[in-house]
Amino acid sequence: MREQSFPKVSIKNWVEKSEQSMKGKKIESLEKDTYEQIRLKPLYMQNDQEEVSQFPAQSDFRRGAYSLGYLSNQWKVAQKLTIDKNLNEQLYKAISKGQTALSFEINESVLAKVEELEEELLRYPFSINAKEYHHEFLKKIQSLPHSGKCYGYIGIDPVALLAEKGIDRIEEGYQQMFEAINNSLTSLPRIRTILVDTVPYHNGGAHAVQELAIAISTGVQHIEKLAEFGLSIKTLVSKIVFQFSIGANFFMELAKLRAARVLWDMVTKAYGVDEEERGMIISATTSRFTKTLYDPYVNMLRAGSEAFAAVLGGIQYLHVSPFNEPEGKETAFSDRIARNTQLILRDESHLAKTIDPAGGSWYVESLTTELVEKAWELFLAIDEKGGIVEVLKQGWIQTEIAKVRKRREEAIATRQQAIVGTNKYVDLQGESLKNVQVSGVQHRAEFPPIPQGRLSESYEELRFSAQKLKKQGVDLAVGLLTLGELKSHKLRTDFANGFLAPAGIEGKMSTEIHAITHALEFVRETGYKHYCLCGSNEQYASFGIELAQNIKTAFPHVHLYVVGLPEERESWEKVGIAGFIHLKSNCYQTLATILANLEVGIDD
Repeated sequence: MREQSFPKVSIKNWVEKSEQSMKGKKIESLEKDTYEQIRLKPLYMQNDQEEVSQFPAQSDFRRGAYSLGYLSNQWKVAQKLTIDKNLNEQLYKAISKGQTALSFEINESVLAKVEELEEELLRYPFSINAKEYHHEFLKKIQSLPHSGKCYGYIGIDPVALLAEKGIDRIEEGYQQMFEAINNSLTSLPRIRTILVDTVPYHNGGAHAVQELAIAISTGVQHIEKLAEFGLSIKTLVSKIVFQFSIGANFFMELAKLRAARVLWDMVTKAYGVDEEERGMIISATTSRFTKTLYDPYVNMLRAGSEAFAAVLGGIQYLHVSPFNEPEGKETAFSDRIARNTQLILRDESHLAKTIDPAGGSWYVESLTTELVEKAWELFLAIDEKGGIVEVLKQGWIQTEIAKVRKRREEAIATRQQAIVGTNKYVDLQGESLKNVQVSGVQHRAEFPPIPQGRLSESYEELRFSAQKLKKQGVDLAVGLLTLGELKSHKLRTDFANGFLAPAGIEGKMSTEIHAITHALEFVRETGYKHYCLCGSNEQYASFGIELAQNIKTAFPHVHLYVVGLPEERESWEKVGIAGFIHLKSNCYQTLATILANLEVGIDD
């Protein structure tokens, strides 16, 4: 046995064997292009990985900012709280359940309570995006008798506010940022006060390369503007925290965080910052963009996967969004589940006991390097156009992000990208969250803001329309004309049911149809507005067109669809069918058309 060994296998051998198992298809057919225009290969090997830093806390920092990773610096459980009662009481309660950072939304009510903050709580770091309350909140913290104990970050990003709201307060924002930083250098020496917030771009549909380039461009913008006030580069770099949203593409999001550290290392090195001070501090939040109103408990799984990617990516602060986040408010249950997601990753999955577990993966390292190269190229393009503020004022970056958003929407419309429970694997009996929209004071935008939203909203609107029709007495059903025996039509019947479900429409099957008269009888008895032919290509070829012609002649008001892509499609279209339903169909448009037809004649 000791003398036995496996034969050596070359990449050529692997390709040949793989193509045999694929019945002649080329291995290139397994390659896939991402939204970032990165081509993913089916297999990565050692030669796909360039030589990289072997240890964390060394340039280029892709392996992390700390030499021992989470063994010496655990990530902070920074669940963002909504303070509606006693500030101290709510913070203590959260800490008793596993919270390890002070993270909460700031409003006028919270500002009035800050002075009550107890000294014991300051053993925990702050994790706060203070936005327009930044200056005032820091002043409140500075007034505490024990403010010297404070650490963590209380930051603001005026560029992100411009992107999100379209209101230019850049000069005023940097003036206030300078005053806040300058005033807190002595009183709050361990508080980071500069934030680079990429969340608005992520929620607008940006891909990873855009998020990275914008992050680095914003970091440079902060340094350049604040250096004009006389602050040193070393001071500014020591005060910056980056905030990223973590989306659904697990490996892309993991690599995004690693690439961010590489890019920041490149920038700060160019500014002459010492290596030990070039490590990026990252605050992450699971994505709002990926969450859904329908089948909301699936959001727990999404957030868990996103949190997993964030932790493997080497973050320092993490907020896991509650499953009912689209409602705009958490419950005790949803908040507990979100917090426990992090605790399971830390305490049961033992992710805090391994340093950079993704390091050395040929796929992850290759993906990280490609993201760095593409993001740096986009960063330079932004710089040539005058920087991040200028491209926002020009609307250029909004247009580029909108192009990606459109591609994402097309992918879910055609179901090339699945949203479980929304455009695929839909539970027709499932309830939805209440989409409570809390609108504040509306300001007229001076520049085009980046629309904030969620990817599932178009399909959710279909479901809302369907619910409205149902309340008006409309039968949300489409007749499925099943041709021949079960084995002949089952695949396409199942496909039709899955295709219709995202709009809340149920497919009602006929008995086995072996003659045209059977089909006409089913249509006459049911009286639906829409029907789908479900059968094999052979059945379509033998009597499908004749069947469709008879149905349209007897019932001209009926909208008839064919499931699949049979031959002689022109002949099918001549008899008046409404369309074909198949893998590449635009599911959203087809369902919207069906609902619009059902609505005809219904009073609002």
